[in-house]
Amino acid sequence: MTLLTRRKLLNFIVLTLSGMAAVLGLFMLSWILGDVAWKGFSSINWDFFTQLPAPPGVQGGGLVNAIIGTLLMTGTAACIAVPFGMMSGTYLAEFGKNNLVGHLIRFLADILVSAPSIVIGVFVYLVLVKPMHNFSGWAGAVSLAIIMLPVVSRTTEEMLRLVPPEIREAALALGSPYWKMTFVIIYRSASSGIATGVMLAVARVAGETAPLLFTALNSPYWMHGMNEPMANLTVVLFNYAMSPYDDWHRLAWGAAFLITMTVLAVNVFARIMLRAKRRMS
Repeated sequence: MTLLTRRKLLNFIVLTLSGMAAVLGLFMLSWILGDVAWKGFSSINWDFFTQLPAPPGVQGGGLVNAIIGTLLMTGTAACIAVPFGMMSGTYLAEFGKNNLVGHLIRFLADILVSAPSIVIGVFVYLVLVKPMHNFSGWAGAVSLAIIMLPVVSRTTEEMLRLVPPEIREAALALGSPYWKMTFVIIYRSASSGIATGVMLAVARVAGETAPLLFTALNSPYWMHGMNEPMANLTVVLFNYAMSPYDDWHRLAWGAAFLITMTVLAVNVFARIMLRAKRRMS
């Protein structure tokens, strides 16, 4: 057997194994999505979006408080993480390319991206929940913001670095201050990429359960503010899926369908925007 024949054979084997792995992955993903869609869509009705959870053994009910709680905590987390993440990414892209502080921030952000979410939940529990002697929506939002922060920071840095240096030089040559050049010109050029990173960060935290178990906990009632335990879809899904009640199982499938379709839609939209940005650049 010649060397060329061996290479062709090895290439064929690797391609075959890679193709089989890809087909297997797509099959498992389609199976999961199909199962969630089949069992979850049938659980979606008007009461699901308008009623509070029913007591154990009582038919009906919905998850309106968990839906609103999830939106509130995710929105608050985005309001916290996006400004700090953008400022951090701007510093890394514009001023911290080669200095020690920039390398340290970039290293810590990479570690934080891969940190288990349950560790972040325990950290926020020790820092906020335990001293305040109270689970709250604020603590849940802070835990989600910590998870979002490195994603927004690193995405902002990468998008700003994609802006051609000639644009910076032209703006500075016209007498524009550096801060104005950054906010008016550089941000505008990288706006779609930064928005994509924000959406990916939101999708990252939309399905988190562990940090909210330690911070926001859960509640079957209407919330009167974020300074109290707050219902959220992921914890409700976790609790209801483990319950012995069929009605709660139905609501759990509905919550799983809503979370899965929302995360899938956000990810697909973000990928489309990112691909469009790359084509334009």
